[in-house]
Amino acid sequence: SRINKLIINMKYTNYKYLLKSRPHGMPTNDCWEYVSESIDTLGSNELIIRNEFLSIDPYMRGRMNEGKSYAPPVQIGEIMTGETVGVVVESNSKKFNVGDKVCVHMGWQSYTKCKDSEISLIRVPETNLPLSLFLGTLGMPGRTAYYGLNRVGKPKAGDTVVVSAASGAVGSVVGQLAKIYGCRVIGVAGGPEKKSYVKNTLGFDECIDYKNEDISRLLKEYCSTGIDIYFENVGGELSRHVAQNLNKGARVPICGFISKYNSTDIMNEETPFHVFGNLNPKPEHRFFVVREWMNEFEKTTHILMKHVEDGSIKYRETIVNGLENAPNALNDVLSGKNFGKQLIKIN
Repeated sequence: SRINKLIINMKYTNYKYLLKSRPHGMPTNDCWEYVSESIDTLGSNELIIRNEFLSIDPYMRGRMNEGKSYAPPVQIGEIMTGETVGVVVESNSKKFNVGDKVCVHMGWQSYTKCKDSEISLIRVPETNLPLSLFLGTLGMPGRTAYYGLNRVGKPKAGDTVVVSAASGAVGSVVGQLAKIYGCRVIGVAGGPEKKSYVKNTLGFDECIDYKNEDISRLLKEYCSTGIDIYFENVGGELSRHVAQNLNKGARVPICGFISKYNSTDIMNEETPFHVFGNLNPKPEHRFFVVREWMNEFEKTTHILMKHVEDGSIKYRETIVNGLENAPNALNDVLSGKNFGKQLIKIN
């Protein structure tokens, strides 16, 4: 377009975080290098996105480690992995115009230059909802909740569903979807404020404060007929308590086990696969990643949008200003200090 051609020679200063060293336990400041670069050229079929928000997610800690996993580790000197949402400010593409709002998974940076064929590039639907939601409830965490519950958990009306990390970006959506489907939903969260939010705002039937309450006793009380679905986000002691209450035919979608992510010897830690795999009978359980259903992303986003618009799915965000604060925000997620979806507002 004429507008695209008029701004083709503008220069942009891009700030970004590189992985400088691998952490041992909780990431420290010496793990990161904060650098800048100039973006002043645009090739064929390329576009430049001014990123407005950066998503901070638990999986990022695993990608900082060296070793085999479901996705390759970030290499030393590479940009830290992460998804952003922003606005196209320059385009040499026939697919995207200046002003289009998009998500892209190309790291912790203030601007993103990429080809219009980039596989992670997703157009944001036209809506009056906040743009930040497309990194949370209407983005990867929301879709993770939707697929994990529906495709692995396979809920039926009347099922008893237990959700760990229930106040978080994924768990909060899992529980609200399960309530929409007619399930009895028990959340597990840390602290009185999060417990109150899960039960009184999100509408779970009950919530256990694992920091201050007897998990074993309350699981037996709240799940007196057993647990049909356990949505695993945490691992550790909670997994062992849940395992004692699973019904025959139970399903366990394993999204993650954040309680072990900062271990200095994670390969030798007990995981949910050990806990549930050693049961007799074994529940149906497996690890899943949202990319398994990439061809359904657009459809799923619109389903979740309708639930947010009609109020049947509520959300909460923790927004920190400034890309320079991303490392501290990641540590807050890993230690459970954040509330709801953790985001960075990129200034």
